[in-house]
Amino acid sequence: MATFIIMPKLGLTMTEGTVSDWKKKPGENVKEGEPLFDVETDKLTNTIESTASGTLLKIVAEVGDTIACLEPVAIIGEAGEDISSLAVAPSQTQNTQTIADTKNASVSTPAAPVREPGARVLASPRAKKLALEMGIDISLVSGTGPGGRIVEDDIMAYKATSKEIVSEDTKVKASPLATLVSEDLGISLDELKKDEGGRVFVEDILAYLKSKDIKAAATDPLKEEIVKMNGMRRAIAKNMLESHLTSPTVTFNLGVDMSELKNMRAQLKAKEIKVSYTDLIVKIVSKALIEYPQLNCSVEDQKIILKHYVNMGVAVAVDNGLLVPNITNADKKSITEISTEIKELAALAREGKLPMEKLRGGTFTITNLGMYGIDSFSPIINQPEIAILGITGIKDSPVVRDGQIVIRPMMNLCLTADHRVVDGAVAAEFLQRVAVLMENPLMMLV
Repeated sequence: MATFIIMPKLGLTMTEGTVSDWKKKPGENVKEGEPLFDVETDKLTNTIESTASGTLLKIVAEVGDTIACLEPVAIIGEAGEDISSLAVAPSQTQNTQTIADTKNASVSTPAAPVREPGARVLASPRAKKLALEMGIDISLVSGTGPGGRIVEDDIMAYKATSKEIVSEDTKVKASPLATLVSEDLGISLDELKKDEGGRVFVEDILAYLKSKDIKAAATDPLKEEIVKMNGMRRAIAKNMLESHLTSPTVTFNLGVDMSELKNMRAQLKAKEIKVSYTDLIVKIVSKALIEYPQLNCSVEDQKIILKHYVNMGVAVAVDNGLLVPNITNADKKSITEISTEIKELAALAREGKLPMEKLRGGTFTITNLGMYGIDSFSPIINQPEIAILGITGIKDSPVVRDGQIVIRPMMNLCLTADHRVVDGAVAAEFLQRVAVLMENPLMMLV
């Protein structure tokens, strides 16, 4: 008996996932609990384990397909089992469902389906796109996928049964999709005509274009590469645009003398307590936020929600994106506890194993570009927070102290604040308070 594998719901806010990799190929054996495929969400890439044992009979969702939660992505069953005419849709009440045995079922051209007006049509993203390109009313197509889901083959079969497409000028037989693609690219089917009179398929067009690219490479060194946005990149783009449209922002910059903080870090290191500047700054900023809750709030329904606790987000760069895990109750934790948690969360983020709850509930964010030698930048607020602090590199710079020009290790703080809630004077006071604590770190103990 065959079993559906469905797109899991990995969090309360997850509505869909994009298949980014399959660990198994059709025909291979799979054990329950064994890694089966990778899913990209708007936050993370997760490896999904199989919920059944058997043979991977069919992959319903190919790499790159975005599938709604609880929709089928694959079928696992007994080797050689006939699943060509599945008629039972998977229930959405559990991870997998048994499918009626369809061995020896006859395969024929599907008849036009009977659907109520306005009824939802189940179809894969690729099938929808192909139907749109071919000008086919997808509601007239019968689906042979799980639960009557329409797949690419169904669109091609519907088109093929309507008419055989033949070029009027060249009498070259071609598949519907090949004809459409050749027209879009301005390629004559005569150039692709097969000697044996066979039909031209899209694969023939791709091979033709590849051969032309190889010939042109020597004389045309300028090339463009198209890279599809993954789920994380799409989420970042959406969130950054939302932040820009939501918050009227102002960025404030202030230089800080890091001499005393450097001394403190060196003293801790001498005691074999290794902490980073980010660790120390998280502790300092957490203390300042308790004193200035206007910088530690959110706006909902025309109301300002002041938060008298600090969940400090620390931006972590990962492959093709950025994640902001939160140090919960950072104002109540010691510097060593903060340091340990930041290291653990950063490692989980880079491995794609960060729990979703660590990405929610932040009240303020710190982003550090100091390792890249950046002198100043305007960080974008991580909604629904209303402020974010950027940290730059430490550089020896000339400053005036007691009427004398001296060299001091200076760092720039770059605070971006939402002007709906935070006025310039309040933002400046907060930034000055952070600077005072950084230049006099023992005040953290007061």
